[in-house]
Amino acid sequence: METEYGRLNSLLLVIPWALVGVRLALAPTVVLFAEHRIQGLAMALAVVAALASDIYDGILARKLGVATTALRRADSIVDTIFYLSAAWSAWITAPSTVRSVAKLLIALGVLEISRYVFDYLKFRREASYHSYLAKLWGLVLASALVMLLAFNVSGWLLRTALWLGIASDIEGLGISFLLPAWAHDVRSILHAHRLRKAIAH
Repeated sequence: METEYGRLNSLLLVIPWALVGVRLALAPTVVLFAEHRIQGLAMALAVVAALASDIYDGILARKLGVATTALRRADSIVDTIFYLSAAWSAWITAPSTVRSVAKLLIALGVLEISRYVFDYLKFRREASYHSYLAKLWGLVLASALVMLLAFNVSGWLLRTALWLGIASDIEGLGISFLLPAWAHDVRSILHAHRLRKAIAH
């Protein structure tokens, strides 16, 4: 019985890991699409598929009871890889648009690097909070990327996505500062404050 349960649990764990793998595979795909000027529906589907995998890997992991620390960390790392690939794709297909938001991109990049450095110095691992603000950022960013990469449309949506990214990284730094020990799936800085108080008591 224990062997059968272990096999079932291993099988269930494969599903969210497969979704993370899909997103990882889509990272070089969007770059190849950009290099070969494959836009429109194909590029839009690639970005939407990446977003869907990001949403459902966590949902399924929690429902199946397999939301392990390794899975959540891998999810965050693959998110970074995919969106860096998307940023490179944007540079290939719309360099003038990227230049127009260069200051926001630099600010976002500095904050992202600062977060990784701070988290490694404090926790010896990267953060994996999946906060509400980060989820909102992901939705808006994916929408902006669809418009830019697939249809060459930019504007307020892209700028909004970058500002949300900056706000999300500032909140992430605040969460890391508050937490006395590493934790994953911390939904907001308020939740981090409550968690800090709970650990203290």
